[in-house]
Amino acid sequence: MRILVTGSADGLGRAAADSLLSAGHDVVVHARNEDRAAGLDPLVHRGADIVVGDFTEREAVRRIAAELNDQDPLDAVIHNAGVWNGRAVMPVNIVAPYLLTALLPGPRRHVYLSSGSHFGGHPSLAGVDWRGKTPGSYADSKLFVTTLAAAVARLHPELLSNAVDPGWVPTRMGGPGAPDDLDLGHQTQEWLATSDQPQALTSGGYCITGSCRSRTIQSTTRHSRTGSCKPSPRRPALRSDQSISADRGTGPGKRGITVSGDVDKFAPSKRRKRPGSATM
Repeated sequence: MRILVTGSADGLGRAAADSLLSAGHDVVVHARNEDRAAGLDPLVHRGADIVVGDFTEREAVRRIAAELNDQDPLDAVIHNAGVWNGRAVMPVNIVAPYLLTALLPGPRRHVYLSSGSHFGGHPSLAGVDWRGKTPGSYADSKLFVTTLAAAVARLHPELLSNAVDPGWVPTRMGGPGAPDDLDLGHQTQEWLATSDQPQALTSGGYCITGSCRSRTIQSTTRHSRTGSCKPSPRRPALRSDQSISADRGTGPGKRGITVSGDVDKFAPSKRRKRPGSATM
């Protein structure tokens, strides 16, 4: 399989990319800038492709998507890139994965990195600064990306879309005192991106690392923090006036979410466009 891992210069992203390469997959790694990209040379020398771009800049995300669409098609994306605080929170943690989902029509699997912090997020889009002119809320961003995973699953049943909480692990973001296992932290997203086991072929799940392999992943709309996902009826992840713009698109074999209008509004799309296109 060919898999893009965003934010793979260090931490969980690098661990996932390294492990996937070792398993024989084709991997595309991503770094924010050329200095960070230089640190990925060991993976590139082992056969990984690389894309470089700052996810705080929408045009950089668009350029990366265009580059990837000109290459061999992707089978999966692990949306790993994330920041903890500051003005980059919303652009990196939610706008970038949203755009990549919209602009990459090929991948059948999307794995979005969430966090237990999403329980503290506010379920409202009112007043959110999507462009990062002011500092963003990490908890809100993780609630939104978890909702994105659920929305993709609901609107595109032909895709596999799941959110993963990797735990509090000792990465640069998590800090050296983080109590959870870094090695275990990246395994669930790799499994969701590549496995043919029945549990990995479900969609619309919220998976806490270590809890998915032995049980069916359930809806993200209700779950338990203890690691077991509680069943709930299949229902829209957001009200129609709060949904992230998406539709099924048209044309054979076309996949992806259509971005219409200004992403600042995150309003429902009122007309169908070809997947893989976005305007803002």
